[in-house]
Amino acid sequence: MTTSVIEHVQAIAFDLDGTLCDSVPDLAAAANATREHMGLPPLPVEVVESYVGDGLANLVHRVLTDSRDGMAKQEEWEKAFTFYIRYYRDHLSDHTRAYPETEAGLGLLKTLGIPLVVITNKNEILAAELLKQLGLADYFSLILGGDSLPEKKPSPMPLLHAAEVLNIDPANMMMVGDSQNDILAAKAAGCLSVGVTFGYGDMTMLSQEAATKPDWIIGSLPEIFENLQPQKEQEEA
Repeated sequence: MTTSVIEHVQAIAFDLDGTLCDSVPDLAAAANATREHMGLPPLPVEVVESYVGDGLANLVHRVLTDSRDGMAKQEEWEKAFTFYIRYYRDHLSDHTRAYPETEAGLGLLKTLGIPLVVITNKNEILAAELLKQLGLADYFSLILGGDSLPEKKPSPMPLLHAAEVLNIDPANMMMVGDSQNDILAAKAAGCLSVGVTFGYGDMTMLSQEAATKPDWIIGSLPEIFENLQPQKEQEEA
Protein backbone atom coordinates (compact mmCIF):
# COMPACT_ATOMS: atom_id res chain seq x y z
CA MET A 1 0.00 0.00 0.00
CA THR A 2 1.62 3.22 -1.13
CA THR A 3 1.67 6.37 0.99
CA SER A 4 -0.03 8.29 -1.83
CA VAL A 5 -3.05 5.99 -1.60
CA ILE A 6 -3.51 6.23 2.14
CA GLU A 7 -2.45 9.82 2.80
CA HIS A 8 -6.01 11.15 2.74
CA VAL A 9 -7.71 8.55 4.98
CA GLN A 10 -9.94 10.44 7.43
CA ALA A 11 -12.20 7.60 8.63
CA ILE A 12 -12.30 3.81 8.57
CA ALA A 13 -15.43 1.68 8.22
CA PHE A 14 -15.50 -1.99 9.19
CA ASP A 15 -17.80 -4.86 8.38
CA LEU A 16 -18.73 -6.88 11.48
CA ASP A 17 -19.26 -10.61 10.88
CA GLY A 18 -16.14 -12.14 9.35
CA THR A 19 -14.12 -8.94 9.78
CA LEU A 20 -14.19 -7.88 13.43
CA CYS A 21 -15.52 -11.13 14.86
CA ASP A 22 -16.21 -14.77 14.09
CA SER A 23 -19.95 -15.02 14.68
CA VAL A 24 -20.69 -18.16 12.64
CA PRO A 25 -20.91 -20.49 15.66
CA ASP A 26 -23.84 -18.54 17.12
CA LEU A 27 -25.44 -17.82 13.73
CA ALA A 28 -25.30 -21.54 12.94
CA ALA A 29 -26.65 -22.52 16.36
CA ALA A 30 -29.60 -20.17 15.85
CA ALA A 31 -30.07 -21.53 12.33
CA ASN A 32 -30.27 -25.12 13.48
CA ALA A 33 -32.50 -24.26 16.45
CA THR A 34 -34.79 -22.62 13.90
CA ARG A 35 -34.71 -25.62 11.59
CA GLU A 36 -35.54 -27.90 14.54
CA HIS A 37 -38.41 -25.56 15.44
CA MET A 38 -39.67 -25.92 11.86
CA GLY A 39 -39.28 -29.72 11.86
CA LEU A 40 -36.15 -29.77 9.69
CA PRO A 41 -32.82 -31.58 10.22
CA PRO A 42 -29.69 -29.57 11.14
CA LEU A 43 -27.26 -28.11 8.61
CA PRO A 44 -23.45 -28.32 8.81
CA VAL A 45 -21.83 -25.17 10.21
CA GLU A 46 -19.89 -24.73 6.96
CA VAL A 47 -23.15 -24.58 5.00
CA VAL A 48 -24.61 -21.90 7.27
CA GLU A 49 -21.35 -19.95 6.94
CA SER A 50 -21.79 -19.91 3.17
CA TYR A 51 -25.23 -18.33 3.65
CA VAL A 52 -23.98 -15.44 5.84
CA GLY A 53 -23.45 -11.88 4.65
CA ASP A 54 -26.71 -10.51 3.25
CA GLY A 55 -28.61 -9.89 6.47
CA LEU A 56 -30.64 -12.14 8.74
CA ALA A 57 -33.79 -11.98 6.62
CA ASN A 58 -31.95 -13.55 3.69
CA LEU A 59 -30.14 -15.96 5.99
CA VAL A 60 -33.45 -17.36 7.25
CA HIS A 61 -34.68 -17.91 3.68
CA ARG A 62 -31.46 -19.77 2.88
CA VAL A 63 -31.52 -21.78 6.09
CA LEU A 64 -35.11 -22.88 5.48
CA THR A 65 -34.56 -23.85 1.83
CA ASP A 66 -30.92 -24.96 2.20
CA SER A 67 -30.17 -22.93 -0.91
CA ARG A 68 -28.37 -19.61 -1.35
CA ASP A 69 -31.01 -18.45 -3.83
CA GLY A 70 -33.97 -20.12 -2.14
CA MET A 71 -37.10 -18.27 -1.04
CA ALA A 72 -39.30 -19.87 1.61
CA LYS A 73 -43.06 -19.47 1.64
CA GLN A 74 -43.97 -16.19 3.33
CA GLU A 75 -45.90 -17.77 6.21
CA GLU A 76 -43.10 -20.23 6.96
CA TRP A 77 -40.45 -17.53 6.68
CA GLU A 78 -42.31 -15.22 9.10
CA LYS A 79 -42.62 -17.98 11.68
CA ALA A 80 -38.97 -18.97 11.28
CA PHE A 81 -37.67 -15.39 11.24
CA THR A 82 -39.51 -14.52 14.46
CA PHE A 83 -38.04 -17.59 16.15
CA TYR A 84 -34.55 -16.98 14.74
CA ILE A 85 -34.37 -13.37 15.91
CA ARG A 86 -35.59 -14.24 19.39
CA TYR A 87 -33.18 -17.16 19.76
CA TYR A 88 -30.20 -15.33 18.28
CA ARG A 89 -30.80 -12.23 20.40
CA ASP A 90 -30.63 -14.42 23.51
CA HIS A 91 -27.42 -16.16 22.38
CA LEU A 92 -25.55 -13.37 20.57
CA SER A 93 -22.13 -14.02 22.05
CA ASP A 94 -22.30 -17.53 23.52
CA HIS A 95 -19.50 -18.58 21.16
CA THR A 96 -18.85 -15.45 19.08
CA ARG A 97 -15.42 -13.95 19.63
CA ALA A 98 -13.49 -11.01 18.22
CA TYR A 99 -10.65 -12.12 15.98
CA PRO A 100 -7.31 -12.32 17.87
CA GLU A 101 -5.92 -8.96 16.69
CA THR A 102 -9.19 -7.02 16.41
CA GLU A 103 -9.00 -5.13 19.68
CA ALA A 104 -5.29 -4.45 19.32
CA GLY A 105 -5.84 -3.07 15.83
CA LEU A 106 -8.77 -0.89 16.86
CA GLY A 107 -6.83 0.42 19.86
CA LEU A 108 -3.90 1.41 17.65
CA LEU A 109 -6.15 3.11 15.11
CA LYS A 110 -7.91 5.13 17.82
CA THR A 111 -4.55 6.68 18.70
CA LEU A 112 -4.49 8.25 15.22
CA GLY A 113 -7.55 10.32 16.10
CA ILE A 114 -9.68 9.29 13.13
CA PRO A 115 -13.29 8.08 13.55
CA LEU A 116 -14.03 4.36 13.23
CA VAL A 117 -17.45 3.11 12.16
CA VAL A 118 -19.20 -0.23 11.67
CA ILE A 119 -21.22 -0.83 8.51
CA THR A 120 -22.83 -4.25 8.58
CA ASN A 121 -25.81 -5.99 7.01
CA LYS A 122 -26.74 -7.36 10.44
CA ASN A 123 -29.75 -5.68 12.10
CA GLU A 124 -28.52 -2.50 13.77
CA ILE A 125 -29.84 -3.30 17.25
CA LEU A 126 -28.21 -6.74 17.19
CA ALA A 127 -24.94 -5.34 15.82
CA ALA A 128 -24.79 -2.68 18.53
CA GLU A 129 -25.58 -5.21 21.27
CA LEU A 130 -23.01 -7.71 19.96
CA LEU A 131 -20.29 -5.06 19.86
CA LYS A 132 -21.21 -4.12 23.43
CA GLN A 133 -21.05 -7.74 24.59
CA LEU A 134 -17.66 -8.18 22.90
CA GLY A 135 -16.34 -5.03 24.58
CA LEU A 136 -15.79 -3.24 21.27
CA ALA A 137 -18.64 -0.71 21.13
CA ASP A 138 -16.65 2.21 22.56
CA TYR A 139 -14.21 2.17 19.64
CA PHE A 140 -16.87 3.31 17.18
CA SER A 141 -18.42 6.68 16.45
CA LEU A 142 -21.25 5.23 14.35
CA ILE A 143 -22.90 1.83 13.83
CA LEU A 144 -25.04 1.24 10.75
CA GLY A 145 -26.95 -2.02 10.27
CA GLY A 146 -28.69 -3.57 7.31
CA ASP A 147 -31.98 -2.05 8.46
CA SER A 148 -30.66 1.43 9.32
CA LEU A 149 -31.28 2.80 5.81
CA PRO A 150 -33.48 1.88 2.82
CA GLU A 151 -30.55 0.02 1.22
CA LYS A 152 -27.72 -2.13 2.56
CA LYS A 153 -24.39 -3.33 1.14
CA PRO A 154 -23.54 -3.87 -1.72
CA SER A 155 -25.38 -0.56 -2.17
CA PRO A 156 -23.06 2.38 -1.51
CA MET A 157 -25.81 4.12 0.51
CA PRO A 158 -24.54 3.16 4.00
CA LEU A 159 -20.99 4.27 3.18
CA LEU A 160 -22.16 7.53 1.62
CA HIS A 161 -24.38 8.15 4.65
CA ALA A 162 -21.50 7.51 7.04
CA ALA A 163 -19.26 9.90 5.11
CA GLU A 164 -21.99 12.54 5.22
CA VAL A 165 -22.48 12.11 8.97
CA LEU A 166 -18.72 12.41 9.50
CA ASN A 167 -18.56 15.36 7.11
CA ILE A 168 -15.84 13.84 4.95
CA ASP A 169 -15.43 13.02 1.27
CA PRO A 170 -16.18 9.29 0.66
CA ALA A 171 -12.85 9.14 -1.19
CA ASN A 172 -11.18 9.76 2.17
CA MET A 173 -12.88 6.79 3.89
CA MET A 174 -11.59 3.23 3.98
CA MET A 175 -13.97 0.24 3.98
CA VAL A 176 -12.59 -2.94 5.52
CA GLY A 177 -14.43 -6.23 4.97
CA ASP A 178 -14.28 -9.88 4.03
CA SER A 179 -16.97 -10.19 1.34
CA GLN A 180 -17.86 -9.04 -2.13
CA ASN A 181 -20.63 -6.91 -0.63
CA ASP A 182 -18.02 -4.85 1.22
CA ILE A 183 -15.82 -4.38 -1.82
CA LEU A 184 -18.67 -3.61 -4.20
CA ALA A 185 -20.12 -1.07 -1.78
CA ALA A 186 -16.73 0.58 -1.30
CA LYS A 187 -16.06 0.84 -5.03
CA ALA A 188 -19.55 2.20 -5.73
CA ALA A 189 -19.13 4.83 -3.01
CA GLY A 190 -15.65 5.80 -4.17
CA CYS A 191 -14.02 4.59 -0.96
CA LEU A 192 -10.75 2.71 -0.59
CA SER A 193 -11.60 -1.02 -0.41
CA VAL A 194 -9.64 -3.27 1.93
CA GLY A 195 -10.13 -7.04 2.03
CA VAL A 196 -9.20 -9.27 4.97
CA THR A 197 -7.86 -12.78 4.43
CA PHE A 198 -9.18 -14.26 7.69
CA GLY A 199 -12.94 -13.81 7.17
CA TYR A 200 -15.64 -15.84 5.47
CA GLY A 201 -15.05 -14.57 1.94
CA ASP A 202 -12.45 -16.05 -0.40
CA MET A 203 -10.27 -12.99 -0.99
CA THR A 204 -8.07 -14.82 -3.49
CA MET A 205 -11.09 -15.65 -5.62
CA LEU A 206 -12.58 -12.17 -5.26
CA SER A 207 -9.28 -10.64 -6.36
CA GLN A 208 -9.47 -12.43 -9.69
CA GLU A 209 -12.37 -10.26 -10.85
CA ALA A 210 -11.91 -6.53 -11.41
CA ALA A 211 -15.32 -5.72 -9.89
CA THR A 212 -14.49 -7.44 -6.59
CA LYS A 213 -10.74 -6.91 -6.40
CA PRO A 214 -9.94 -4.85 -3.30
CA ASP A 215 -7.45 -2.01 -3.41
CA TRP A 216 -5.54 -3.61 -0.57
CA ILE A 217 -5.51 -7.02 1.16
CA ILE A 218 -4.50 -7.41 4.79
CA GLY A 219 -3.98 -10.34 7.13
CA SER A 220 -4.62 -8.43 10.37
CA LEU A 221 -6.10 -5.11 11.49
CA PRO A 222 -2.79 -3.77 12.93
CA GLU A 223 -1.49 -3.69 9.34
CA ILE A 224 -3.79 -0.73 8.73
CA PHE A 225 -2.20 1.22 11.58
CA GLU A 226 1.30 0.35 10.40
CA ASN A 227 0.53 1.92 7.02
CA LEU A 228 -1.40 4.92 8.30
CA GLN A 229 1.14 5.83 10.98
CA PRO A 230 3.58 7.49 8.54
CA GLN A 231 0.68 9.65 7.33
CA LYS A 232 -0.01 10.84 10.89
CA GLU A 233 3.65 11.53 11.56
CA GLN A 234 3.91 13.52 8.33
CA GLU A 235 0.85 15.62 9.24
CA GLU A 236 2.29 16.43 12.67
CA ALA A 237 5.72 17.34 11.31
